[in-house]
Amino acid sequence: MKLALLAVGVIAGTFWSRIARSEMLKEGQIAPDFSTEMVVGDQIKAVKLSDFRGKQLVLYFYPKDNTPGCTKEACSFRDGFSRFEKAGIVVLGCSIDTSDSHRAFIKKYGIPFPLLLDHDKSIARAYGAANGIPILGFDRRITYLIDGSGKIMKVYPSVDPSTHAGEILQVLEKSASGSASAKPAAN
Repeated sequence: MKLALLAVGVIAGTFWSRIARSEMLKEGQIAPDFSTEMVVGDQIKAVKLSDFRGKQLVLYFYPKDNTPGCTKEACSFRDGFSRFEKAGIVVLGCSIDTSDSHRAFIKKYGIPFPLLLDHDKSIARAYGAANGIPILGFDRRITYLIDGSGKIMKVYPSVDPSTHAGEILQVLEKSASGSASAKPAAN
C-alpha cells in the first residue's frame, strides 16, 4: 500500500511540475506589465512595471527570504548596488513572501533595493518563474534584464546566487563600453 501511494505521489509530482511551470520569456519580448506593492526599507509602496519606463531594470525572482541561496543572491545584489545605481539600473527582487518577511529580510541584510510582493504568483506566472520548486510551491530562480522601452534584453534562467549580480554587471559594463566605442567621433 505504501509503495503504491509513493508511486502515485511520484507520478503526480512529475506530472504537476510539468504542467504547473509557466514558460520563461525570451529576449526581445516585451516584459509583461504588473501592478503590485513593493517593500522599500520598512515602507510599502504601490508600483507598476511601467513606472520604470526609460530605465534599465534587473528583475530577479528568488524562492524564499532568509534561505541560504536567496540570501547570497540578495547580498550579492546589495554589494554591487552602488555600481547598478551609478549605471542608472534599477534592481527589483520578487518572491511570494509576505511584506513582514520582506521587511525583516531587508533589515537583517541591509538590502537597499525594493522587494516586490507577489502573493498570488501573478507576476511569477507572467515571467515564467512560478513553481520552480513544485513540491514546496516556491518560484524558480530567474533574472530578466529589461531595457527602458520594456523589452527583455537578457534572460538568466540558471544562476549562481553568490556571483550572479557580478555577472550581470560585467555584461552591462561590457555592452556600455562597446556602445561608447561605437559612437562616431565629433568633428
